[in-house]
Amino acid sequence: MAIEAVELVVTALAAGAAAGAKDTATAAVKDAYAGLKSGVRRLLDREELADDPGELAAELAAVNVGDDAEVLEAARAVLREADPDGTRAGKYNVTVTDSKGVQIGDGNTMNLTF
Repeated sequence: MAIEAVELVVTALAAGAAAGAKDTATAAVKDAYAGLKSGVRRLLDREELADDPGELAAELAAVNVGDDAEVLEAARAVLREADPDGTRAGKYNVTVTDSKGVQIGDGNTMNLTF
């Protein structure tokens, strides 16, 4: 569950930031994104969030973000508002276990050395 939750939250933060940066972003997107950021800040006990998604993912895993129902629901709310079509299609229903070098999303590039 930890990997699923971490990826959900990181994906929602990225989607909320991208959608919120557009002039056409709705108040619902902006509110959902603000709520998610607030929950993540509370969970990590600091105001600034890491810019690097990998670093942020590691921090979220370390604090067991999957145990925080409020943050998980806030992440789902961001995705519902920012990408309703993707949410309805099940785009964000991903299960990853016992894996290395996993990327979730569209248009990714990855170089791995194990």
